[in-house]
Amino acid sequence: MERMAKVDAVVVGGGPAGMNAALMLGRGRKKVLLCDSGPPRNAAAVQIHGFVTRDGTPPQEFRRIGREQLRPYDVEVREVRVEGIEQVGSGFRVALEGGGEVETRRVLLATGMVDVLPEVPGYRDLWGKAIFQCPYCHGWEIQDRQWGVIAPNEHMVDFGLFLTGWTRDVVVFTEGAFAVPADKRAQLERAGVRLEARRIRALIPAADGDVLAALELEDGTRVPREFLFARPPQRQVGLVQSLGLALDEQGYVKVNEQKETSIPGIYAAGDLTTWLQGAIMSASAGAIVGAMLNHGLNLENAGAAHAG
Repeated sequence: MERMAKVDAVVVGGGPAGMNAALMLGRGRKKVLLCDSGPPRNAAAVQIHGFVTRDGTPPQEFRRIGREQLRPYDVEVREVRVEGIEQVGSGFRVALEGGGEVETRRVLLATGMVDVLPEVPGYRDLWGKAIFQCPYCHGWEIQDRQWGVIAPNEHMVDFGLFLTGWTRDVVVFTEGAFAVPADKRAQLERAGVRLEARRIRALIPAADGDVLAALELEDGTRVPREFLFARPPQRQVGLVQSLGLALDEQGYVKVNEQKETSIPGIYAAGDLTTWLQGAIMSASAGAIVGAMLNHGLNLENAGAAHAG
């Protein structure tokens, strides 16, 4: 794309949300630039699950199919990082890695979130292999195995109870972060869920390195576990942080009913707007925001034609 080209919309992020938004805009006869860079958030995952017609699809294959289905439309996909977004009049100037710039009427952020992994030995190596966030994505394949849950708050203790739908062998690790009320302890005991308050010192992988063997606690005790569920803190990517968008109390980008952020003309969809994360939820959000954005552009075009 030539320097200072003009498009109707720049989509930042090529995951399920970004690709589905681009698809809707493309089918709405809009000129779109989809910018994607870096590894996808689910790069460590072996397969996508819970997505009808795509259950069991490897993430890279999903990405290939998505891009292939964008080809009939006026959607350009570029492996390039967006380095800045500046408001110019009623539109925006988008600065691209390498010095290129694009003028656009609208911007859609579908950048996902950054998982802030704890500095616990073994954690990073096992992330996406034996440490998961969503039982709908991974639970079926590892049902009836030894599971653990890292629970920094009472909500995640309840999550441990929830996981008994997949396995009855669950240990909840609170690491002494809070006192578990007596009634909750009794509930855990009735469900057969064990509670462990000692701090985790390290995660010990199995011989093949892809499965967890045990959690080593602060006193050297090892608790055998094969898989671990956790929800580490998340943060917005640097580009989103630089825009100064309004965030909710959990750090997600606030959007209105039209999926527009606190900056008019900049929209957001997918993981950066909600804790309810997953490929099919993000794709759905992308479809909705793509349709909303296209609707607004059509009304704007109609108004301009009438004024002319």
